[in-house]
Amino acid sequence: MLFNSFAFLLFLPLTLAVFAILPARWRWGVLLLASYGFYAAGEPRNLVWLAAVTAVAYSCGLALGRVAAPAWRKALLAGGLVVILGALVAFKFYDFAAAELESLAGSDLALPRIGIANPVGFSFYAFAAASYLIDAYRGGIVPERIAGRFALYVAYFPKLLAGPIERATTFLPQLATRMRAEPDQIVLGLQLIGWGLFKKVVIADNLAPLVDRNFAIAAYASPMELLVSVYFFAFQIYCDFSGYTDIAIGVSLLFGIRLMENFRRPYLSRSTSEFWAERWHISLGRWFRDYLYIPLGGSRAGPLRRYVNVMVVFVVSGLWHAGLGYGVGWTFLVWGALNGLYQWVEIALAPLRRRFGEAFPRLAASAPVAILQVLVTFHLILFTWIFFRARSIADATTIIGKIWAFLPDLPSLALRYPFTTEHAIGASLIALLMAVEILDERRPLALRLAAAPVILRWSAYYAAIFGLLVLGRWHAQQFIYMQF
Repeated sequence: MLFNSFAFLLFLPLTLAVFAILPARWRWGVLLLASYGFYAAGEPRNLVWLAAVTAVAYSCGLALGRVAAPAWRKALLAGGLVVILGALVAFKFYDFAAAELESLAGSDLALPRIGIANPVGFSFYAFAAASYLIDAYRGGIVPERIAGRFALYVAYFPKLLAGPIERATTFLPQLATRMRAEPDQIVLGLQLIGWGLFKKVVIADNLAPLVDRNFAIAAYASPMELLVSVYFFAFQIYCDFSGYTDIAIGVSLLFGIRLMENFRRPYLSRSTSEFWAERWHISLGRWFRDYLYIPLGGSRAGPLRRYVNVMVVFVVSGLWHAGLGYGVGWTFLVWGALNGLYQWVEIALAPLRRRFGEAFPRLAASAPVAILQVLVTFHLILFTWIFFRARSIADATTIIGKIWAFLPDLPSLALRYPFTTEHAIGASLIALLMAVEILDERRPLALRLAAAPVILRWSAYYAAIFGLLVLGRWHAQQFIYMQF
């Protein structure tokens, strides 16, 4: 079931109504049944994988709470992680790796295939279950004894398919409360749902056709079309993914449950480290920081080890993203390594940047420098998106080569290029998005709307609704991050 579908439009009010009329002690049960129904509506057999991950994590967590011997605790943790994360690796990479090995070995090798696509949302709830086990092992959380409540943590429908990757330490305690939404939560929740839908069905889905068309024919598309498609994709994937997150957080607020922030206006970042650590897919970044980077030694094990640890995190992140609706290929590995390389450069240049700030504090803090930093960071990230979206490394290098050769003539050709209404609508939507992001960066839009006169506030609401009805592509297109 998709957030942008008619079925969800019926599902959500019905769930809210049942949730509201039942006593507080039963509300988590309503959410559990709704979550399993929500997941089963897409592909009922995927419930098997959801239940299996839940059972493994729950049983290992209970055992961790009862066993004191270090060796047994390590064995329980390792066993649970091998099953959960091993299944994720197998779903994602086994068939791809088998095909690659066969192509290297020639016709003499024929390996069996799993033949099972990665269940929708598996990457997200597998990481949530893994974080629970690690926290239980470290003593950061008391293992949940009520199986139904733990099952709800794993399966909670707003976050189930595409995050955020919520921690049990913040989610489970909320199930012990009355879970009743306050009026301000309801208002904010509805605002987030509306804005998330706008980003998805109006912005992302209007940018998608041009992007899909030109990336599919990279060798034949014109350099200008490829250049436009690269820019459009950067905003398509942002609006698609952050739109899902906005809706998930907004829906959750209607039940009185808070989910963590997952995006914070990422294209206003002044460095790639800020982009990844503080603004883009925050829940995944913190997951890798807490459960991979720091255990590897982080920045405490010396400069060389720090560089290695950073690259490991970004390469693993690239592998985690593989299969994101664009198949599994080497492009995601390149994408991760490029972002790791950016971090290397930033680490190496950090002393120089610090000395510049100390020598020219007013210049370093000036608006022109900030704008320059934002533009440079955006284009560095933009370059990596080419590998993220391209069907193969060959396609990615073709796109880069054609655009690079075309750049010297860009100003003159752009003036003569026959841009279409599709281009104009896409550019206008991107401009609108960035205007909203800049305003929100200076002061949250929720506060601006709350302080605005009633006529202005409702004018903004009606304008958004009008845009959803007129420009929205309401054909239930999947969210990108649900497709892996």
